[in-house]
Amino acid sequence: MVSDPKPALPHPLPGAIGLSHLSAYDWEAADGVCGGSPHLHLVCTEAYVVTGGRGAVQTLSPDGYRDIPLAAGSIAWFTPGTVHRMVQGGDLRITVLMQNSGLPEAGDAVFTFPPEVLADPEKYAAAAKLPPGTGPETAAAARRRRDLAVEGYLALREALEAGDNGPYLEFQRAAARLVRDKVPTWRELWRTGALATAERTGAQLDALEAGEPVHLGEATAHEAAPTRLGGFGMCGRRDEYNLPGTTLPYQGE
Repeated sequence: MVSDPKPALPHPLPGAIGLSHLSAYDWEAADGVCGGSPHLHLVCTEAYVVTGGRGAVQTLSPDGYRDIPLAAGSIAWFTPGTVHRMVQGGDLRITVLMQNSGLPEAGDAVFTFPPEVLADPEKYAAAAKLPPGTGPETAAAARRRRDLAVEGYLALREALEAGDNGPYLEFQRAAARLVRDKVPTWRELWRTGALATAERTGAQLDALEAGEPVHLGEATAHEAAPTRLGGFGMCGRRDEYNLPGTTLPYQGE
């Protein structure tokens, strides 16, 4: 008689990061620039690893406005609170690495919509939501969402470049208000994901120091492939990975 196999436990990617692939939007915005929807993250650092093409990422932060060139092989990353906008320069393709996998997928991102939209959670949710699927209706909604985010972003950038950081700081506060109710869920995802991964390393170090590396007996390999191709992300067309215990089905779009 063959016993049932041992239930598989979630195995996060290194560092409990999230992973996706993006092809930057080539839609032209009101300022003549082609690219994605400006937004920020509240608790997660994000990294762009450029795998092809060229472009830029525009950022707003206490450092002011920056335009960081992107080309194959380059990396750019930005900490929580940094507004970022991916700009298409020609077949730009990136791999996105997200800190605290599970949190970004559960809504750790806020678009730079105009203040009157940010002030009303129902208006914000309606403006941020996309129809299901990857067809023309979804594409049109994603473009409208991008245009609304660019509208708010350009006002923030203009004020920041003029030496007035008030609108930028108020946008950060408005973003924090919008996500406040999600914090208990995020905390649990963090505890079972990134924090648990770090604590597991501590236990492994203890085992090595004690000369009893029993965890090495559980060595194995894993593989995964994208589970949704060509979705409409914040910055571009998005290929996603649904990794149990690590990356949830995306709820932020």
